[in-house]
Amino acid sequence: MKNVSVQKNIDWITILIYVLLVFAGWINIYSASLPAETTSIFDLKQIYGRQLMFIIMCIPLIILIVSIDAKFYEKYALVFYVIGLLSILGLFFFGKSVKGQTNWYQIGGFGIQPSEFVKTTTALLLAKYLSDNQTHLATFKEQIAALAIVGIPTLFILKHDTGSAMLFVSLVFVLYREGLPSWYLWTGFIAIILFVLALVVKPIIIITLIIIAVSIHFYMNKKITRNPVFYIILTAIMTTFVLSVDYVYDNVLESHQKDRINVLIGEEVNLQAEGYNLNQSKIAIGSGGWSGTGFLEGTQTKGGFVPEQHTDYIFTTVGEEWGFTGATVVIVLFVGLFFRLIYLAERQKKTFNRVYGYCVVCFLFIHFAFNITMLIGLFPTIGVPLPFFSYGGSSLMAFTVLLFIFLKLDANKINEW
Repeated sequence: MKNVSVQKNIDWITILIYVLLVFAGWINIYSASLPAETTSIFDLKQIYGRQLMFIIMCIPLIILIVSIDAKFYEKYALVFYVIGLLSILGLFFFGKSVKGQTNWYQIGGFGIQPSEFVKTTTALLLAKYLSDNQTHLATFKEQIAALAIVGIPTLFILKHDTGSAMLFVSLVFVLYREGLPSWYLWTGFIAIILFVLALVVKPIIIITLIIIAVSIHFYMNKKITRNPVFYIILTAIMTTFVLSVDYVYDNVLESHQKDRINVLIGEEVNLQAEGYNLNQSKIAIGSGGWSGTGFLEGTQTKGGFVPEQHTDYIFTTVGEEWGFTGATVVIVLFVGLFFRLIYLAERQKKTFNRVYGYCVVCFLFIHFAFNITMLIGLFPTIGVPLPFFSYGGSSLMAFTVLLFIFLKLDANKINEW
């Protein structure tokens, strides 16, 4: 086994992108939270001061992660997973409620959101399961086991934070990459489409379209084994689902969840209430034009018109002060990171490394996609931070851990050939 240093083999391109995103995030947090009277950048009373402290804290964290033997993460994946679940269960007893959601631990003057770190523990166990069993998810038992690894923390988190729970669903794409049948994806996509359509179109129209679509598929299916009973049952299931949407909307969803959906589907909303955040977000981004208003010159940002601008809405500062050009640069950095991580994942020889790498890509991409699309009204507001960019010690450290464990695994791959 060759003794090759981590420093030589670690992917510095990914690290460079990470540093650029963290720095750009802090610059925009500084602009979004700068008080009337300028203070030191290290002022811990200010949001930008605390974020700078979190960034500095990530340095020894990174050193620790890359110093640990890569096999450690695989060997103790189950232990990490159980600890993660226990941290979520502990919220029922020791959690602090913030804006109606009990998803934080308060330790001193700082809050820790365990669901951010559970993403890493879930990714580790999923990678270990697929690696140990060398499964291609060909059997129903294997599929259920893999889905349970993802589903258990999802259900635990769902009680405290619906938005964070939704993010775990993205791991189905990792399972698809590893052999999960495509009908799982199609079922999910069709369910989402039917749910949205049922909110804006009369059920009788949707049911008619379902019957037509199923009939066409039955006719076009040239397989000798096609079974009309299967198509009848499929039609009945989709029809029942469509008819149940109104009940779920009226009796299951919380009022704030209904408001967010109403904003998304274009229902008339009060721009001073449930529609305020999105409206101000669009104004801020739109006012930036091509080149932006300039650093510290955004009127929406300086006026504090966009709520939570330093956290979930931090990209509006980019759009206003740096314009279309700056927003494009940030998006290109993220896209470059995604493609780089996919490249790294594909070159892994070990199943564990590859699966974990794809989990990292999925989590980072789904955060990015949800955050950007919710700012422009293409997705409901669910409180999702922009990775490495939004304010928050928990999210920054959790994303850092998630990423650098993979970089450690990738750096160690040469010792495993």
